[in-house]
Amino acid sequence: MNRKLFVWILSAVAVVLAGCGTMAPPDALSSVRERGVLRVGATGDYKPMSFRDPATGKYEGFDAALAEDLARSLGVKLEYVPTSWPTLMRDTLDRKFDLALCGITITEERKRKALMSSGYLGNGKTVLCRAEDAEKYVTMAAIDRPEVRVMENPGGLNEKFARKNLPHATLIIHPVNEEIPGLIASGRADVMITEIMEAAYYCSKDARLAAPLLDSPFTHGELGALLPPGNEALRDHVDDFIREARRRGRLNELKSVYLGKGAP
Repeated sequence: MNRKLFVWILSAVAVVLAGCGTMAPPDALSSVRERGVLRVGATGDYKPMSFRDPATGKYEGFDAALAEDLARSLGVKLEYVPTSWPTLMRDTLDRKFDLALCGITITEERKRKALMSSGYLGNGKTVLCRAEDAEKYVTMAAIDRPEVRVMENPGGLNEKFARKNLPHATLIIHPVNEEIPGLIASGRADVMITEIMEAAYYCSKDARLAAPLLDSPFTHGELGALLPPGNEALRDHVDDFIREARRRGRLNELKSVYLGKGAP
C-alpha cells in the first residue's frame, strides 16, 4: 500500500474514533418514550419518601407516588432500579437509570457532577432522639460530646453532616437506615441527624421518639430528582411536571397522605 495512502487512512480512522468518543449521549426523554419505560433509581430505605417493602418488593411513599405520576405524564411504565446512598452518584453517572427519585437533597456538589430538577418539597437536617431527651439535644453543642452516640446510615448527607459538624460525638454507622429510629428508641444510640420528614414520620409511629427541632432545623433545603449529565430534555419535563403537580395541589395531597397533617 502506498505510504501516503496508509497515513491518510490512519488519520481518518483517528478522526472517526475521536468523534465517537465525544458524541453526546442519546436524548433521555426520547429514549424513555421509545422504550416505554421510565427507569427510576431508588435506595428503598427512606420512609416516608421511598421505601421498598421487603415482603412484597413494592415501593411506597411520597416519592414512590410521585414517580408513578411522572411515568404516567410520559405515557410509559415505571421500573425501579435499586441503588444505595454510597453509590447513588456513581450509578447516576453510569446511567444505570434515567433519574433517581428517593428523597435526594439538592446540593451544589450534586449539581456540579450531574443534573437536578427544581425542588418539590422543603427539608432540613434535624434531631431524632428519645422522648425523654427532647429537651437535652436542642443545640449542636449539646450533641457534639464524646458521650453522645450519633447513629447514621453510610454514604449519604446525614453521615457527611455528622462528620463535619459533630467531630467530638461518637459516630456509629449502621447499614440499614430504616432500623436506626428503633435503635435510638431502644437506647442503642442517642441521636440521629436526619431530614425533618423522616423525623416527623418516625415520631408519629413511635411514642418513644421525639424531634424537638422540627420547626427550626439546622439546615434548609429542597428535595429534587437527580439525573445524568446531558439529560436536559428529561430534566425540563420533570420541572414542568413538578410545576403542574404544585398547581393542581397534588404535592399538598401527597404531603397529607405520607407526611401527615402535622408535618412541617
